[in-house]
Amino acid sequence: MKKLLKFLCGRIFITGLLLLLQAVWLGVFFWKLAAYSVWLNAAFTLLSLLIVLHILYHDDVSGFKIGWIILILQLPVMGGLLYLLFGGKLPAHRMRRRLAAQHAETAAALGQDEAVFGALRGDDARAAARSRYITATGGYPVCMDSDVKYYPLGEEMYADMLRALESAEHFIFLEYFIIQPGKMWDGIAEILKRKAAQGVDVRLICDDMGSLFLLPQGFAREMERSGVKTLMFNPFIPVLSLAMNNRDHRKIMDVDGHTVFTGGVNLSDEYINAVELHGHWKDTGVRVTGEAAWNFTAMFLEFWHAYRPESANEPLDAFRPHAYHPAPFAGEGWVQPFSDSPLDGEAVSAGVYIDILAQARDYVYIFTPYLIIDDVMQAALCAAAKRGVDVRIVTPGVPDKKVVYRLTRSYYAPLLRAGVRIYEYTPGFIHAKSYLSDDTTGVVGTINMDYRSLYLHFECGTYLYRTPALQALKADVMDTLAKSREISPADCRRHFWSRMLDAVLRIAAPLC
Repeated sequence: MKKLLKFLCGRIFITGLLLLLQAVWLGVFFWKLAAYSVWLNAAFTLLSLLIVLHILYHDDVSGFKIGWIILILQLPVMGGLLYLLFGGKLPAHRMRRRLAAQHAETAAALGQDEAVFGALRGDDARAAARSRYITATGGYPVCMDSDVKYYPLGEEMYADMLRALESAEHFIFLEYFIIQPGKMWDGIAEILKRKAAQGVDVRLICDDMGSLFLLPQGFAREMERSGVKTLMFNPFIPVLSLAMNNRDHRKIMDVDGHTVFTGGVNLSDEYINAVELHGHWKDTGVRVTGEAAWNFTAMFLEFWHAYRPESANEPLDAFRPHAYHPAPFAGEGWVQPFSDSPLDGEAVSAGVYIDILAQARDYVYIFTPYLIIDDVMQAALCAAAKRGVDVRIVTPGVPDKKVVYRLTRSYYAPLLRAGVRIYEYTPGFIHAKSYLSDDTTGVVGTINMDYRSLYLHFECGTYLYRTPALQALKADVMDTLAKSREISPADCRRHFWSRMLDAVLRIAAPLC
């Protein structure tokens, strides 16, 4: 009884109940309003028709278009109004205004070293063109003199994260989608609080939705009292609203501006296999040390200055990599950390992934926990395989979300028919988001191959070209493939009703 009362009074139940009541009220309101008169019914139907024409004309992903058109055809009276309320993908106006203004300032402070870009262009004009695209869409420059260490597992990365935090002397910036109390977070939090007490500038950004049911009430206040400046990004309000749709899915740990950790690893125990939720949890990440760390620092400060105006006037140059590291950095190859934002109307990550597939000569190896792709990405994967590129994708063998897992598997058959090889990670769940091509090119980041990551969330990735870390990534791919089960066409056979259910899930996927 005590557990039941605790659940009924808890945040999860109350939040879900409030959203359900709003949805029911909204449905009843529309139905009653439409039934009030023939003229209103006709007006709403005309509105739906105009919305369909707008959707067809609008430059948008086909998956979004199809999903909304089907919904409007099924609900011709209410469909247009539902689209006006929930159909947009752009963040709320207030968020757009804040972040757009701040991004203009951040982009001005980034700047591309033309000597570095010229060296890349001299090595490979195609790689330089991809780099120019990344810079053009977000302002993030390609860098040299940057060392990259690749991590095949979260627990290996965690050990180095703790050592880096202990070495911090000036500032620590953290930005994460999920934070959950436990061994991993408690070990980090203890260092953060101790460093803050020593005078280190410690700042934390946490997505409020990502940790909605994981963090205790008053988490931000408690961290602030400990000296850790804390920002809960886009605070969740139990109201049906598009403002809740755009989340901060980035993972950044920045120490003194010259050492940054990023990748798929959140701050929760499953990411270091301290607990077992879905078998062995495999994730990947990188540590970037040197000039390229500045891109991540700029990303973090853009969010921080937009939402903590008391810090908005601090000079950005005070946080550059050489501010507290006067000696020159070393590193081979080119490194380009970048941010993907729903603000700019450009699917940067999708563009980078598709370009890698289009330019690959020998192979493309992909780690992704979710494979929920639009027709353009599917066509790019199939085209690469059909022209002889060895395209391999590793997805989870043990799902974290059964519906998403089913949706992921619904894409297997057409990819297999085109020659793409698909593997499922037998030991458990693979949360890694990595691309590797031709021993020269890679991306390690936070970007899943699904609609939310590619079109709705704030994400970050690290584009790597001719860095030694790519060999470590390739070794990890080979090891992971050996532990995984290759999918055959026989695994994809579905009866009629199963295929119909998959089709419904595909229609709904872009709208969720």
